Order: sequence, then structure tokens, then C-alpha cells
Amino acid sequence: QVQLVESGGGLVQAGGSLRLACAASGSIFSINDMGWYRQAPGKQRELVARMTRGGSTNYADSVKGRFTISRENAKNTVYLQMNDLAPEDTAVYSCSADIWTSGSLSVYWGQGTQVTVSS
Repeated sequence: QVQLVESGGGLVQAGGSLRLACAASGSIFSINDMGWYRQAPGKQRELVARMTRGGSTNYADSVKGRFTISRENAKNTVYLQMNDLAPEDTAVYSCSADIWTSGSLSVYWGQGTQVTVSS
């Protein structure tokens, strides 16, 4: 059984910062890509940032220069540092991870954490 648990969401004023964390636990052999996605009310889920095990990253254009993804492989944890937040960043943020368990690779998702940015 594998679980992803996010933390760090909350309410912040425009221009502020938040740091999200997502820790994977359970019967994990190794983790490939880890990433963050978000879904705002009435919109489809979109990629925010993604990072390979080796450290390559890609970001949504809307967050480039403001958000930074990082990870600690030894802790099976991925982070999202969000700076200069804007009201349009308000969404439920979820982490995902491509995880090898005993002989199979599957995508796992966290439960999501709410980020609300007030103007």
C-alpha cells in the first residue's frame, strides 16, 4: 500500500508565499517522476511542475519564475515553493508520483491541499 500525503496549503495574501510538501510512504521500491497539479473551481486539472528522479524539471508557463519544485529522494518527498502568489493561483493542489512497488509501476495521487490567495 502506498500513500501520498500533502501539507502546507492555506490562505495567503497576493504577493505572499507558501511551501507545499508531499511525502510518499508504504511499500516503495523507487520513485520516478514526482509532480504537482492543480484544479481550480470549474476548470480542468493542470500541470504545475514536474521533476524527474535525476532532477530535470518542467513548469507551466503561468508559474515559471515564481514556483520552484524540488525533491528529497531519500525521504520520498517533493516540495513546491510558491512565491509571488496571485489570486489566479487559487486551487486544490495535488501531488502525483510514478512509483515502483513490487514489480509494477503505477501513478499515485495525494488527496490534495487547498491554496487560496486573496487579493
